[in-house]
Formats: sequence, C-alpha cells, structure tokens
Amino acid sequence: MLSVHNLRVEYGARVLFSDLTFSILPKERIAFAGHNGAGKSTLMKAIAGIIEVSGGKVVVPRNTRVGYLPQEGIHVKGISLWDETMRAFGETLALQEKIDRLSAELEKLDPRSSPYGDLLEEIGSLELQLEDNDPSRMKPKVESVLQGLGFSKADFDRDCAQFSGGWQMRIAMAKLFLQEPEVLLLDEPTNHLDIGTQRWVEQYLVNYPGAILLISHDRALLDTLCTRTLAFHHGRCEEYSGNYTYYETESVLRREIHEKRYIAQQREIADVQRFIDRFRASANKATLVQSRVKMLEKIERIPPPEAADAVMNFKFPPPPASGNLVAKLENVSKAYGPLQIFKKFDFEINRGERMAIVGPNGAGKSTFCRLITGQEEPDDGKHEFGMRVATSFFSQNHADELDPNKTVLETVEEVASRESGPYCRNLLGCFLFRGDDVFKKVGVLSGGERSRVALVRMLVAPANFLILDEPTNHLDMQSQEVLQKALADYAGSVMIVSHNRSFLDPVVQKTLEFRPGEDPRLFQGNVTYYLEKTADEKAGPQLSTRTVTATASSGAAAANTAAPSRKDQKRIEAEQRKIRSQVLKPLEDELASVEKRISDLEIAQTNATADLSKPEVVASPAKFRLVTNTVEQVTQKLEAAISRWEQLSEEIEGVKAKLV
Repeated sequence: MLSVHNLRVEYGARVLFSDLTFSILPKERIAFAGHNGAGKSTLMKAIAGIIEVSGGKVVVPRNTRVGYLPQEGIHVKGISLWDETMRAFGETLALQEKIDRLSAELEKLDPRSSPYGDLLEEIGSLELQLEDNDPSRMKPKVESVLQGLGFSKADFDRDCAQFSGGWQMRIAMAKLFLQEPEVLLLDEPTNHLDIGTQRWVEQYLVNYPGAILLISHDRALLDTLCTRTLAFHHGRCEEYSGNYTYYETESVLRREIHEKRYIAQQREIADVQRFIDRFRASANKATLVQSRVKMLEKIERIPPPEAADAVMNFKFPPPPASGNLVAKLENVSKAYGPLQIFKKFDFEINRGERMAIVGPNGAGKSTFCRLITGQEEPDDGKHEFGMRVATSFFSQNHADELDPNKTVLETVEEVASRESGPYCRNLLGCFLFRGDDVFKKVGVLSGGERSRVALVRMLVAPANFLILDEPTNHLDMQSQEVLQKALADYAGSVMIVSHNRSFLDPVVQKTLEFRPGEDPRLFQGNVTYYLEKTADEKAGPQLSTRTVTATASSGAAAANTAAPSRKDQKRIEAEQRKIRSQVLKPLEDELASVEKRISDLEIAQTNATADLSKPEVVASPAKFRLVTNTVEQVTQKLEAAISRWEQLSEEIEGVKAKLV
C-alpha cells in the first residue's frame, strides 16, 4: 500500500535516518516507538509529504490517500463546527453540486438532440460515482463521530474559533475519521482526550478499514491496537512483529544476544591476534600466521552493542508528617455565571490515599483541583486543610509562570530540598533534559519543555499532598515509568487528573468521576475497576429491557418479540453446528497447535541462547556460528508463530460473535 525506500532525513550535521526502508500493508496497525527526539514525528511528516527528505523516497500508490493528524498547531475559525466537519466530504459534495448543475442545464435542452443524450449519459456516470459514496449516510455519520469525540448537538452551530486547542484537535480528528484515508498517520491522538472519548477513539481505530501508523505514549492504546512496532534508536530502525509490550521484551532479548555474540567474537579475534603476535617472527610458522591474518581480514565484524539508556529510580523527598485529614470540602458550591460546577458538594481525602480524577473536559476536574488546594475560594461552603499539610500542585498553567530569564537547572534548584538538591541534574535527565540542555533559558523552551520543567520543580519540593493535572502529556515512556515508580513508593497523599490508565492503574486506589450536571462519584478501585463498573451500569438497563421484551406475553408487543418457531430454531441450531464444525473447530485446533509450537520454540530459544555462553561454544568459531544461526532461526519462527496466534485468536473471536 505504501513503501519507504532508502529514506534519509538530516538536520544540519545531525542525521535522523539513513537508508531507512519498510513497507506498510493494507489494514496494518504499526506503532512508532523510541524516546522523544528519535525522529518519529519527523518521519511521519516525511511520509505525509509535509517536509522534504534529504534522500530516498516515499512511494504512495495511485488513488491511495494519506491522512495526517499532527500533535498540535491546528486552529480553525470563521466556520461552524458542522460545516467544517462536512468538508471531509468535499469530493462527494462537489459531485452532488455538479449533478445538480448539469441537471438544470439538461432541462433547457431538446430531449431529441444529441447534446441532451451526451449530458444525460454524463449525469448517469456521475450518479453511479455518487452511489459509491452514499451521501445519505453523511449527516448521520458526522453526527455520530462528533458525539463520539465529545461534542454535543448544541456545539454543532458554534464557530470553531470558540473551541480551545484540544477541541480543535478533535475537530481535525473528526474530519480525518470521516474521510477514511487508506493510510492514517496519528501523532499522539489521545493527548487531550478524556477517558470516555479515548475509549471511543480506541474502538473506532480497532475497526478502522485502512492502515494506521501511530505515535503514542499511551501503552494501553499501543498494546490494544498495534500488531507491529518500528523502533527508532540512534538513527537506526528495528522492526518487531508485535505490540509495544512485545517490543519491550523482545528488544531486551535481542540486545542480550547481540552482546553475547559481540563478546564471543572479540574473544575469537583476540585469540587469533595473540597467535599472530606470538609467532610472527617464526619462519616455520609463517604459513599459519598468514592464514590467521587472512582469517581476521575476512571476519565480518559485529558492531559493539550500544549502551542502554540509563534509567534512574527517582524517589520523592520524605514527606513531612501530617494529620489523618489532608483536605476537606464541606457543602461547597461553585459556579461561573450561569454554569453550575458544584452544588452542596462534600469531599475529603485522608493521609496516604491515592486517587485518580476522571471525566470529560469541562466537567469540573481542574476547578476541583483549585478548590481542594485552596487556590480558589468556593462560592458557598467551606474548605479545610488538615494539620501540617504541605501541598504541591502541578498544572499546565504553571509552566507559563516560570521565570524566562533563569536556566532550567536554576529553576529546579531554587525549590529543591536539601535531600533532593544534589539529584536535580540527574532528575532533569530522566525528563529529557540531558547534557547542556539544563543550561538553556526557560524563555527559549517549547510549551511541552516548560511543562516538564514545572513537573520536575514539583517533584523535588518536599510535600505530603501532591495534585497532578495531566502530568504525562509531554513525557515519553521512560519518563512516565520513572514518575510512576516514584509515585508508587510515595508515602503522602496523591490526586492525579489523567486519561492514561496504564500510568494510573498501578498508582491509584480510588477513582473520582466528574460528569457535567451530576454530583461527582467515588469508586473504590483503580481506573480499570471504574471502567468495568460504569460499563456494567450502561449494560444494566439494556439487559433489563431485553429481559422484559423476551418475557412479554400479550398484545402486539408480544407478537413482535415472539421467539422463533421450533422449525426455525432447529434450522438456526443446525447452521450454528455447521459453523462450529466446519469453521470454528479447525481454527481452534490450529490455535492449539500454534500454542504448542510457541511453547516448544520458547524452550528452544532459551536453550539455544544459553548455549552461546558455554565455553566449548565460545572457544569454537564454527560451533558459535552454528548456535548463533540457530538462535536467529528460532527467534524468527517464534515471531511468525506469535503473529499467527494473534490472527487465529481474532478470527475465532469473530466466529464466536456470530454464534451468539
């Protein structure tokens, strides 16, 4: 469907990619992995044709459309949300306008004339094209996508200029989804989405008819959606036939194998070199020495393994001791003009509690954070802190309050405690400020970089009550893991506003849900628990309705919902047995066979990898090459088997769904 050939991208003296080659097949879901700055977004722009490449080419077949969603920078104004979204069907609307125009011209012609027949034939051809695009589905589809992305019907007539940057990105996403390009390029699509909208987008992408290339720091989305991963590291690209978690595991194994092969080869080279140095001056060994010299010249050198990125385990400064009550809202009301956010709301958080705050944008999450930290006064009611409570609040707005004339390091050190002061520079490295980056002035940083500085400032300040508003928006996977581990070990109280359930689940114990026009609800579990409970609530009324319908026994309603006749029931059961025997059972048998094969290959891979370290293998170049080839062959077979297992699992689930 689309291919990249020998692509080279460079900025000045820095080469991001060189001789990069890969292909994208129809309906593939590919993740781009790698730390921030590795070139993922740049490559996506190159594929989209937004930037010029230094060498190579991107080949897009004829009639293949490529749609691109950037991280930020989209702003539309002067047009309503509905009209802007309908532009996604520009070709279809233009086709309809042309048919209408030609139809008006047709009425002016003599039906017996030759121009009349030609024009009629042209209109017929255009109407056939229009049928393929099915214009009757446009309006319902636009409405469905906009509501799925969190817009209400009241928003449809609003000017796009009235929407913030995050909502502008949703507008752009809606247009892309409606256009359904054959290749969809998404750069951090869920950054500004609440959990409900994120789940809708995730399900939409699972069923998307085209290929998808995805950059995301949301592990759950990558694992759910992607079946192939391209990892970028130090200008190289490696391919993995699995999702992000598979890539993480497999990349460690590949690095270990590479390191063992390199060490073994270096030993072999050293042994040969010692023989050469020892007998170089010996006349009767001259032939042997020359043979060894030629051997060294012919050896294809294994490049030295690259050092793995250093990972620092950061710990928060010990929090000051506090009373059991940390903060409390009592009978609180808050409104902005006619918009009522809270009314007679009661809430408290106690020492050591960890809480996620979720809900759609505009439901009051940020207002709640300002109220619970005392930064904003309620209209009615009372806010109270417990004894000796020290708060530390991270919000995206704090990034704009930093002194632009101070360096990154000075900005962090000025709030650090005595314990955390010596670690400021290492901690900045964990959050992507490495080397001389720490001496940059805050004023020259991007918005995302300033947000990371504000986050590090919060981390080094001693506090026993942390409030974090979307802390992972500008963090790569490694930085997220550093923060996640630190929060898991933190002894104080934590409240986190986030949609990143992979980040939240190991950290939080409770989930506070906000809904517009409703009282906030507290769930006694993490975000996955909350999602399961709310899904059950939605399914509950439907299940009840189905039960009532199935048991109705009188009137027209009973006639309309009557069970199938015995004859029809037998026919249905016979068809299901046929599907089970002819379709499902062969798939399940093959799945069991593939599972056994995966188990055998994993054992073979472990044994072969262990053989690489045996002295007799290391000492013999022939044996070492044989074992190395075995490891590579087994690894390739294992990847193919896992890929087949995933395909079979999806096919079986699809067949079972039809049998329900």
